[in-house]
Amino acid sequence: MGLMIWERRGQPMVSGAAALLASVAAIALSAPSAHAQQATQPAGQQTDQSKKADEKKAAPAGATLLDKILVISRTGETAIESLASASHLDKEQLDRRMATTPNEMLFGVPGVAAQADARRVSTSINIRGLQDFGRVAVIVDGARQDFQRSDHGTQSTFYIDPELIKSVDVIRGPVANTYGSGAIGGVVFFDIKDAADFLKPEETWGASVTGRYESNGKGWTTSATGAYRVNENWDVLGNIVYRNYDDYKDGGGNTVKGTGFDVLSGMLKTSIRPTENSELKLGWVGSSDGWNEITGGIPVNDVDLKSNTFTARYNITDEDKSWLDLHINTSYNKTNLDLTTLVPQSRFNPSTGLPVILPAGSQSTFYVGTTSIDIWNTSRFETAGIAHELTYGGDWVGDDVKTGGAAGGDSFYTPSGKRNVSGAYVQDKLSWEWLEVIAGLRYDNYSLKDSNHETSGDRLSPRITVGVTPFESAGLDGLQFYGTYAEGYRSPSLTETLISGRHPAGVTFPFLPNPNLKPETGKTVEAGINYKQNDIFEAGDALRIKAAYFNNDVDDYIQGVSFPASFTNPASACPVDFSQLGSNPGYIPICFQYQNFAKAKINGIEIESVYDAGWGYAGLSASITNGHTMSYAGVRGELLTIPSSQVTAQLGLRFLEDKLTVGGEVQYNGKPKGNPIADDYTLVNAFASYQATDNLKIDFRADNLFDVKYANALNVVPATTPGAQSTFAAYEPGITLKLAATMRFGG
Repeated sequence: MGLMIWERRGQPMVSGAAALLASVAAIALSAPSAHAQQATQPAGQQTDQSKKADEKKAAPAGATLLDKILVISRTGETAIESLASASHLDKEQLDRRMATTPNEMLFGVPGVAAQADARRVSTSINIRGLQDFGRVAVIVDGARQDFQRSDHGTQSTFYIDPELIKSVDVIRGPVANTYGSGAIGGVVFFDIKDAADFLKPEETWGASVTGRYESNGKGWTTSATGAYRVNENWDVLGNIVYRNYDDYKDGGGNTVKGTGFDVLSGMLKTSIRPTENSELKLGWVGSSDGWNEITGGIPVNDVDLKSNTFTARYNITDEDKSWLDLHINTSYNKTNLDLTTLVPQSRFNPSTGLPVILPAGSQSTFYVGTTSIDIWNTSRFETAGIAHELTYGGDWVGDDVKTGGAAGGDSFYTPSGKRNVSGAYVQDKLSWEWLEVIAGLRYDNYSLKDSNHETSGDRLSPRITVGVTPFESAGLDGLQFYGTYAEGYRSPSLTETLISGRHPAGVTFPFLPNPNLKPETGKTVEAGINYKQNDIFEAGDALRIKAAYFNNDVDDYIQGVSFPASFTNPASACPVDFSQLGSNPGYIPICFQYQNFAKAKINGIEIESVYDAGWGYAGLSASITNGHTMSYAGVRGELLTIPSSQVTAQLGLRFLEDKLTVGGEVQYNGKPKGNPIADDYTLVNAFASYQATDNLKIDFRADNLFDVKYANALNVVPATTPGAQSTFAAYEPGITLKLAATMRFGG
């Protein structure tokens, strides 16, 4: 087994795209004549979020890193105002990254790392050393992304094209537990583009086409967008993206097999404002992808993946009714993955452990359907001079997992079953002059079952945060200190609880189910500083700084454990199948089971800062994360999901009345303790963006300018992992040049 390698299948993924492409084209081509009289109408009624943004003190131009309203904020905060470790990436920053894959969008965000293996279009996000099985809640336009295909590499992956994304919000730590159950690591929210963001105020219709070339892997990206404003209260936007990439070369000049891919993605989204104070957003995001899995340089499996997400988001707010700020989000996300063997494979029957041949053409199927609903309201009022923002709500997520295929197929690792998680919470944010207090309580409940097992549990999780702004003197009036204690609750996943049978590849040994797994409880203490100041060195400049220290003890942490059989006690927790010891050369006398540890202890420091002025901007971010597990017997162990420590510096300069921006990034990555392959490395990137005309924009980016050969620490599979033949890593791309041009039309 080991770390799997993937290869682009080489066939255009056009199934189901024709209708979407036709829709986008129709919008763009028909708009000039349809409802032409509306061309001068305003963009429409503001949403509740934009109203709140207008109420904030305007930030200097360009100082957007920490000054945009967080989409996932329940109380309309910006990142710099939140008493938590929060980050916001806006469209300008995302455009600058020219991301090909989701992990590239998150470059330099403190405390956040991504694991993608060679499957570059699928990503698992790590926050503060926690990832997989729902520890990090990934949300796309309100829809939870719970797809899971268990293996030695990434576990919980999601599929989204960066071209579709308007902004990204990140909240680190269990203070994010108001955004759904299980997020003891944090939340990442990807907000999909809206027509209102694309159309200019005077436009009824708009369209754009983007073409992009990348040198490493000789990849092409083609994107088309069309938007139409039916009237001032109704608009629609569609987008289609096709990417076609060959295998890239690492910094040593070696081709990394299986890293090519072709993927077709698209979205449709409409916003309807039925009244002056309400808005309904309906959306669809889809992806069709195909690649080959490689073993020993030979394609062994053909993979076909289709993902569809449907969302409905409604909010109503009324400035005359301070008790009303209601949000209702519902979604359904469906992912189908079909794996077909290309060559006969020697495997083991999961039921008997005996050798079998998996013939070419054998299939494994994975289906994960996730339904969710999230409802909350914020009421604002005062008592005795103290301002309150009282937020209360509830959420429910249901996962339906169905896997199947030939005996010995890869679907064995992901058992079928159903899981339901739900919760309700209340949180009060109290503000009085220099003091701010947030007190909250969340109730979580879960149940999961298959045909043989069923388990459930529940818990109350508190949060208390105190923030003070003690200074009034110039230069210090923007300094705020805060301290937090917060708890979060993660239920075991279907795989962790229910997996059973014999390991089907490489060698064979028993996987033992564990229906008695305890849920994880994250208990975090955090101390932080927020600082914001305008007009420091010149009129219109701005400085924003966030820094925090955190200590997270995850009680009853769940991790896979291999342990030897007892030869003297066949009825032990790991019994030996004596009939196979001599007759089956692939049988080894160990067992593997997901078990609770007493805790995982994780601590670290995070810094995020930016200085912005008319001439340009400069930023610095850093994160250092340390962690280990501790058994109930007091034995200390490695926590394999600790990412590299990072320091990222960026500098951008603006010219020609802000039409031209040029800059660069330098990122140092420190080797995590105990990692067998990953080493210290430094990346240098450069970028430029030129708005040649109102309708033509040219972007350039050079990643890994010095062609460094490096491995993502999270992609390494240690040799001690059961079934892995040796320690292995897929090395990341060497120098990569990107050039893009975007033409826009509108009227």
